[in-house]
Amino acid sequence: MPGYISILATAHQSETLKHSGADTRLMAEGRLKIVVFGSFNAGKSSFIQALDPRSRHIEAASKEGPTTVAFDFGRLTVRDQAVYLFGTPGQERFEFVRQILSRGMDGAIIVVDATTGVDAMTRHLYGQLKALQVPLAFMANKCDSPGAVPEAIRRDLPGETVHPISARSGQNVHAALDAFVATLTAR
Repeated sequence: MPGYISILATAHQSETLKHSGADTRLMAEGRLKIVVFGSFNAGKSSFIQALDPRSRHIEAASKEGPTTVAFDFGRLTVRDQAVYLFGTPGQERFEFVRQILSRGMDGAIIVVDATTGVDAMTRHLYGQLKALQVPLAFMANKCDSPGAVPEAIRRDLPGETVHPISARSGQNVHAALDAFVATLTAR
């Protein structure tokens, strides 16, 4: 299996996220596929776990701590909609995983670490998702940590929806997802 993943990574290294009419709305009516993006250690897995404590994760140990190497998966009901959350790995080398998971997404969430702000990976993901014209929201995570500055994220992303959250404590995660789902179902 490791050799297979290496081959896929090499084959898809230069691709970017794609979103075409043929790829959209793969989920049945009454279901939403939301893909969660973000930099390494932004809190994507913690965000999904806070929303669905029974969520599934495929991770490995690294010197910085556990890291997602395939994807996270969670599901819950929001506003009478079955919501399926797919969390992507934050390292650049897993672009091919983001490619696969982004197919047919109804919306995208970018989790940003409010203690470090908008970094190069966040800008890269933002540019790709903006080009796809997919509905998008930002979660300014770790707002309960010293040094958190969610206002800086709002300043760096003018006109974008930024929800201050704490995935570890669960603060505002359900309300933020509910607000985002409301925008998706209003379309």
